[in-house]
Amino acid sequence: MDMKTLTAALALVLVIGVSGCSREQGDWEKARASNDTDSYELFVKKYPNGSFTPQAQARLKELYEDRDWQKARDTDTPEAYQAFLNQYPEGKWSKEARIRVENFSLAQAPSTAPATEASPAAPAPSAHAAKPKPASPAGHAAVPTAKTATKEPVKSSTTAASGSTVIQLGAYKTGTAAANRHWALLEKKFPSTLKGLTPIVKSSKPGAAPLYRLQVTGLNQAAARSICKTLKAKGSACVIMPKARHP
Repeated sequence: MDMKTLTAALALVLVIGVSGCSREQGDWEKARASNDTDSYELFVKKYPNGSFTPQAQARLKELYEDRDWQKARDTDTPEAYQAFLNQYPEGKWSKEARIRVENFSLAQAPSTAPATEASPAAPAPSAHAAKPKPASPAGHAAVPTAKTATKEPVKSSTTAASGSTVIQLGAYKTGTAAANRHWALLEKKFPSTLKGLTPIVKSSKPGAAPLYRLQVTGLNQAAARSICKTLKAKGSACVIMPKARHP
């Protein structure tokens, strides 16, 4: 093969390579514009070893998880959330799925203790006792911090009619700070729905595995159902807790 023939062959290979890269680039841009599983699957099938294939596969994984999470939410059963967790144990929705499984577990288990822990009887006030601070006016803009049920008395909602129904908005293993952060986010997302409600954080009994449950007490059934319906429609966990069984 003379020099001219070799040069022509190399030039042809270069043209084919450039053409292939240009075609892959164009198909990748089309897949990104569509941004759905069908487009990315087609791209990966066409370019299994392409330059953009790792990005396409990563995006496919995200879309699959979002799709399956939506299915679990639509089904809204503990089995659906557990199946999701089995498939995506470390996914971006796994924490929320665990909270919902825990909520269902608590709601379905028979209760032998009062739904809210009673406060100890208050001692007789002394002459030097500090005067109680006046309650904040309704509609105050500050975000309340959830109270720990084992230490402070439960406060009822000022907006929902008084009752004995309890709703649970989450369960956490990391302490009250996580529950308070979640409550602050919920108040920003649902200001009118949660207006005037006072949350508590109910900790697990001594000797049990640490668990902190974010709850709102003092609601009537209608208010509890309305709140949970609104929160769940937007993807937030909410479970109406079973009433306590007294001996």
